[in-house]
Amino acid sequence: MVQLPDPRGPARHPHFSDTAWLDVLQAMDRTYADLVGYQERLERQNAELEEMRTFLTAILSSVSDVLIVADRTGRIARISQSFSGLTGQDAADALGEPLAEMFAADERAVVQAMLQTVRDRRRSANFEANLRTAAGTEPLDISIAPRLDDRGRVDGFVLTGRPLGALRQAYADLSLSHDALKTAQTQLVRNEKLASLGRLLAGVAHELNNPISFVYANTHALERYATKFETYFARVQDGASREELIQLRKDLRLDREVANLREAIGGARDGAERVRDIVEDLRRLSSDGSGEKVLFDLAETVRVAASWVMRGMKQPVALTMTEMQPVQVLGRMGHLQQVVMNLVQNSVDALEGREGAEIRLSVQRQDGLAVLSVADNGPGVPAELRASIFDPFFTTKPVGRGTGLGLSISHKIAEEHGGSLTLCEVPEGACFRLSLPAGDAP
Repeated sequence: MVQLPDPRGPARHPHFSDTAWLDVLQAMDRTYADLVGYQERLERQNAELEEMRTFLTAILSSVSDVLIVADRTGRIARISQSFSGLTGQDAADALGEPLAEMFAADERAVVQAMLQTVRDRRRSANFEANLRTAAGTEPLDISIAPRLDDRGRVDGFVLTGRPLGALRQAYADLSLSHDALKTAQTQLVRNEKLASLGRLLAGVAHELNNPISFVYANTHALERYATKFETYFARVQDGASREELIQLRKDLRLDREVANLREAIGGARDGAERVRDIVEDLRRLSSDGSGEKVLFDLAETVRVAASWVMRGMKQPVALTMTEMQPVQVLGRMGHLQQVVMNLVQNSVDALEGREGAEIRLSVQRQDGLAVLSVADNGPGVPAELRASIFDPFFTTKPVGRGTGLGLSISHKIAEEHGGSLTLCEVPEGACFRLSLPAGDAP
C-alpha cells in the first residue's frame, strides 16, 4: 500500500520545535538568495570580462605601433595586428614563441638582458633593436614595461615599438617644415623692411641730392680754377717775363683761387663722405640681419633707424631723443633696426593730421636690460584692440597702407633675441617698450 504525503507538510522531528523549523527555512531562503546574488555578480563580471576582452582586442587591432604582450618567461601571449602586418607572421604562429626570437640574431641577447633588467627593477626600460620582418629587419624604438600581479610580482611584460624609419621621416619632415618657416619669416622681415624703405625714398632722394649737388658745384669751380692755372702755366712755358707773369697772376686772381681751390676740394670731399655715409646707412638698413649675432650699441642703432623714418615723412612731427644711454646688446642689428623702424613708422601713421605731433625715444639700462621706449601723443590704442595688436595681419590702417605684419614681426624678433615687446600703460597716446638682454657688463 502506497503511503501518500501528509497534506499538512513534512513530518516534524519529535525533538524539533516549530521555532527551530522556522529558523531552518529562513536559513535555506538566505542561502538561496545568496546563491542568486552570487550568480548575478558572476554574470556581471563575465560581461565586464568579455567587454574588456573586446576592448583589448580592439586596441591590439587598431594601434599603429608594434605591441607585444609576453608572459613571465618572456614568451609571446598576445600581439597587435600591426605586428602581423609588419612581420607577415600570423598571431597563431607567434603565440608561445620566445620574445627575443622576433629580433635579429645578434640582438637577442640584448632583448633578454632588457627583460631581466625590467624584471629586477620593476620599471620600464627603453632601447633600440631590429625586428625581423618579411623584407629583412625594421629598426624599432622599444619600450618594455612590467606587468605586475596583485602581490606586486612581475607576471609578464608589455613591449611597444615604434618603427624608427617612420619616426625619422617624421623628424625630417618636421625639420624641413621648420626650415621653411624660418625662411618664410626671414622673407617676411625682409619684405616688411623693403616696404619701409620704399616709404623712405622721398627722404632718401632729398638726403642724397644735397651732398651730390654740393659735389657737383665744387667740381664746376675746380674746372674753372684748372682753366686759369693752365693759362698761367702756358705763359710760363712760353718764356714770358717776370713782370708779365706777375700781372697775369694778378689778372687771373690766382692767389685767391689757390685758397678757393682748397675749399672746393674740402667741400667735394665732405659731400662725397656724406654720400658714403648715407649709402652705408642704407646698406645697414636693407641688410637681412642674418648671420652670427654681434655686439652693437642699441642707442646708435635707434638713432640711425629713427632718423631715416623721419626723413621720409610728409608731415611735421617732432622727434625727441632723451636719455639715449649707450647700451651694448647682442643680436642681429638689421633685424632690430627693422623693429625700431616699424615702431617709429606706426607712431608717424598714428599722428597723421594731428597738431603738435611728437614722438619720444629713450634708451636706458634697467636691471641688466637694454630698454627702448617709443611713445607718441597720438590717439593711443583702444582697450578692445590691445589683445590683438601683435597678431599677424591685424591692422587698423586702410587697405594699401599696411600689411599688419610690422608689430607681429617685431614681437617675434624681440623674442628671438631673448627679449620682449610690450604695450605700455600711459595716460595719453601710445607707448611701446622693447626690452633686450644687455650684452655688456654694467
